[in-house]
Formats: sequence, structure tokens, C-alpha cells
Amino acid sequence: MYDYLLVGSGLFSCTFARKCLDHKLKCLILEKRDHPFGNCYTKNINDINVHMYGPHVFHTNNLEIWNFVNRFAEFNRYINKPKVKFDEKIYSFPINLMTLHQIWGVTTPEEAVERIEKERHNIQNPNNLEEWALSQIGEELYYKFVYGYTKKQWNIEPKNLPSFIIQRLPIRLNFDDNYFFDKYQGIPIGGYSHMMKNMIEDTEIILETDYFNRKDYWDKKAKNIIYTGPIDQYFNYCHGKLDYRSLKFNHKTLNISDFQGNAIINYTEYSIPYTRIIEHKHFEFGNQNNTVISYEYPVDFTGSNVPYYPINNPQNNSKFELYKKMSSKIKNILFGGRLAEYKYYDMHQIIGSALSKFKKIHK
Repeated sequence: MYDYLLVGSGLFSCTFARKCLDHKLKCLILEKRDHPFGNCYTKNINDINVHMYGPHVFHTNNLEIWNFVNRFAEFNRYINKPKVKFDEKIYSFPINLMTLHQIWGVTTPEEAVERIEKERHNIQNPNNLEEWALSQIGEELYYKFVYGYTKKQWNIEPKNLPSFIIQRLPIRLNFDDNYFFDKYQGIPIGGYSHMMKNMIEDTEIILETDYFNRKDYWDKKAKNIIYTGPIDQYFNYCHGKLDYRSLKFNHKTLNISDFQGNAIINYTEYSIPYTRIIEHKHFEFGNQNNTVISYEYPVDFTGSNVPYYPINNPQNNSKFELYKKMSSKIKNILFGGRLAEYKYYDMHQIIGSALSKFKKIHK
């Protein structure tokens, strides 16, 4: 009999499994895919650690979480500084003084403020993403950096999206092009698979196993269950299916030493079907003679592909609240992670959530 059955082998489950190891609790992890570690999975291709499900840059201001992950890997000094390609021009990104200099020729913060004030639309109470962006940066910056990328990402006109989606994007009036504000940032040397393998050590994990195919059997294997899959699936979609956006990746190995000179370049024109190209060697400052790139395409979630981003509109949020109410009434099962909580989480937030929930159970 196991103390915990963990359904899914992503970051939430691996964090929880680590705490179980620290407290001498026995776990079994089930994973539906043919590899462990969920969307954080990295695969070594020609000595390059490839982020198979899109770029993952670890960042946090929380020292406890930073110390936790550093138990399992040494982190490098990578700082996320993506670029934007629009109309065959490359721009510094996120929007900063260099971006504004490239577009408008301004050279000082004071000039930048004056120009942005001139460009901004006077919208006192923005009701959607488009209105919020226009009220902050004006039309030219909006269409260069936000409109096409956002429409591709969500397959929805930005004027029909809530503004919170874009409000995490920094806009700076200095030359700081670090995408994140966090004090601690980096990539685990050796890749996330290496880090997460060290987290779970010899915890038993069974791959290519769908929990729902033999749910009653697996439920009897443990005293408690940690469920990290889609919450609507757990309850057999009784309140309807929740909506997600998915992604598709086209990975290519090239016999050149450098393809684009940066880890991430966003393509913000709507006419270009992919949102970005990732060159993985730059996450670890690689000097290999070859390179691996990935084209990232937003696609509809069909049920057979991977759900990535919850679509947190009022309709979906109402359904989720019904599922959440049902989940709270089940003993000995904990729902955690992006799919089970129907919430967009960064990696440090998932780890923080898992640590917090473990502490509540094992005080």
C-alpha cells in the first residue's frame, strides 16, 4: 500500500513526491505519456537539451522555492531576453527604451514618456485586452507587438479577451530587456528532465498508463491520491468540458552552429502561423556545431492533444467552480496543478502550491 498515488508526473507531482521522500512516505507516480515530467520534459538531442513542449525559464522572487530547486540542479545565469520580428525587422523585447528608440528614435526616458502619452488612447475604463493595450501604449506598438501574436495565441480577436492576459507584459522606460522582474532566474544545467529526475530519485513511476482505464484498481493502491489531470475529466465532464488552447511544435535539427542568435524570437504578424522560434542551445550557452530549433504553433484543443492554457472566460470559470465544489467534498484526494485547478501557473507557482498543500496535510 502506497501513501500516495500521484496521477501525472509534472512539476506539481514531482515536488509533492520530493516532500514525501523527505518525510519517508511511499509514492507511486502514473504517467499517461511515454516519458515523465509533463510539459517540462527536456530531451537531449545532439548534446542539446531541447524543451520539447516549449521554453521553460525558471524565475522567482521566493528564496524558499529558489533554494528548493537548487537542491536538484545547478542553475545557470540565463536571463530571458526574447526578441520580436515584425515586417522583417528585429526589435528589442519586452518593450523598453531600446524598442522605442528603434521605432520612434527617442533617446531618453523623458522623450519616451512624451511620445507614449501622445500615442495612448484616452480610454478611462478599458473593458478588454485591446482597449487596455491601446490605453497604455497606443496603436502602433499595439499592432506591432500585441495584436497578431495575441490573436494567434487564443484564436480570438483581442477585443474579445480580458485584459489580465496582457497585463503581465512589462513596459519599461529604460534599457532593461529582462522579460521578468524576479530576483532569481535561470535554466537548470542538464535540462529539466535531469532536475526532476533528481527530485523524485527512485520513486516508482509507471509510464504509458491512463489512470482512468483502471481507476478503481489504482485507487486501491494508495491511502491518498494527488490528481493533476484535467478536473473536468475526473468528474466525467458532468458539467461540460472546459476549454483550453493547445500548441504544436515542429522540431528541426540543423547542421549549422547558430540559426537566430537568441533563444526566443517572437513573430507577431498574424499572417505568420507560428508565434515564435525557439533555439534551445542558447538556454545553456551551447557552442555545439549543430543546433535544434522549434517552431511553436498555437492550435485548438481537440481532446487528443495536450491542453496548455485554460481559457478563463466567465463560462469556463462557472463550470470550473462547479467542479471545484465537487472536488472539495472528496476525502483523501488532492487536486493540484494547472489542469486540476484550471489556472495558468508559472513553474515557481506550481512548486509553491505543491509545497503549501503538502504543509497543510503534514504540519
